[in-house]
Amino acid sequence: MILEVISTSVADAIIAEKNGAGRIELISGICEGGVTPSYGLIEQVVASVSIPVNVMIRPHSNSFCYDEWDLETMLTDIRTVRRLGAAGIVTGCLTPERKVDTELLEKLLAEVGELSVTFHRAIDETDDLEGTLHVLAQYPQIHRVLTSGGKPSVLDARDEILRLQAIELSRPIAILAGSGLNLQSLASFIRDTGVSEVHMGTGVRRGNRAQDKVDPELVRAAADVVAGFSK
Repeated sequence: MILEVISTSVADAIIAEKNGAGRIELISGICEGGVTPSYGLIEQVVASVSIPVNVMIRPHSNSFCYDEWDLETMLTDIRTVRRLGAAGIVTGCLTPERKVDTELLEKLLAEVGELSVTFHRAIDETDDLEGTLHVLAQYPQIHRVLTSGGKPSVLDARDEILRLQAIELSRPIAILAGSGLNLQSLASFIRDTGVSEVHMGTGVRRGNRAQDKVDPELVRAAADVVAGFSK
């Protein structure tokens, strides 16, 4: 079981690690759904924690459709993330028809090297979650998919998460469930869906407010719940 915590600062990341998080998703612009953080922030977070740090590669929050200038920006960001020693990236790209932009994705994946890749919630904007998962499973660099099961809150998508996990794929790919999870819902959600990775942001922040700091007590409580399913 893995608890991944969204961090937007060095302090967030340190608090998350000290209180039991197993992985960091490092972003800026949390209220925009996350965009690429600064190089300075990436460097400081990687130097300050020992758990894996996965960095958002998203040049803007306008959409998940990217042009040639966006692509060059993303490629530069991926190269920099590798140089700064992060464990992985979190990214995703769609066509205007809400399909995976495989041409652009393949160009991004050609630069990742040994980085772990999470395809993010762009999948939730596609018309066919199961078909999209089959497409993503063709790429060995992609280790997991962050999804809310196509719903605004993953708490309303238990059946969809179960179906995604039951799909027989050409290679293993983890379902990282996120969006809407909180301490009150976490145990029942894990029990109902059997997921092995959960992703929390607002649910482990003070007052459950996106722009507030990560709350050490909430992270510790969430980590204890997750640990209980690891035994």
